[in-house]
Amino acid sequence: MTITCDPRENHILYALRQAEFELLEPHLELTTMSRAEVLFEAYDKLQYIYFPVTATASLLCCLEDGVSVEVAMVGSEGILGVSALMGRDVALTQAIINIPGYCYRISIKSLQSALSRSGGRRAGTLQKLILRYAQTLFMQMSQATACNRRHALEQQLCYWLLSSFDRGHSNSLSMTQESIAYILGVRRESITEAAKKLQEAGIIEYYRGHIELKSRTKLETAACECYRVMKEESVRLTTDLQPA
Repeated sequence: MTITCDPRENHILYALRQAEFELLEPHLELTTMSRAEVLFEAYDKLQYIYFPVTATASLLCCLEDGVSVEVAMVGSEGILGVSALMGRDVALTQAIINIPGYCYRISIKSLQSALSRSGGRRAGTLQKLILRYAQTLFMQMSQATACNRRHALEQQLCYWLLSSFDRGHSNSLSMTQESIAYILGVRRESITEAAKKLQEAGIIEYYRGHIELKSRTKLETAACECYRVMKEESVRLTTDLQPA
């Protein structure tokens, strides 16, 4: 079966000048990402970086007691494994796929070669785009730290659901309560209780591992301020990533 998928559905690749994209294109490999697939573990040596097009991943900080907490979510707006381009060739977090789909991957060696070739060009933008995205990722991680410390679980769940719906470009999500609990670092029973409240309020409908959005307005109202902060940053990032 032939898969039709455009690398430029990824915002970083979309924003590249044509000459720079042509440096990368021969080295881009389309890969299929399955739900719950672990792309890499913290401190794994990275061989590739990934440009999601339809898949979405959670970046998780995993503690010794087995608890994991999401510190960022990455979809078509970004890059997975960006730390390899910031001076370290190891992953800083675990990356797990929560919305299955496709990514393009490129070996770090090939990407670094393209960076060195484009860096000398007057029109070079690849390095600037990577640094700009890294700033947004750092902001998302900082916001997650404050959110996990100060906001109620129900607010966090609303923020997480909105972020997932946005990246999946859909009003539905296939995800078990156990998986959401793992990502948010809480007990499954806590997610069950929070989801029940949202369903009773007519915000979502949940059944058999499937979540359907019923009222985005109500969900945004119930979410903490973090969604608005990161939504505004997403708009700025998208504006910055318009092709020059």
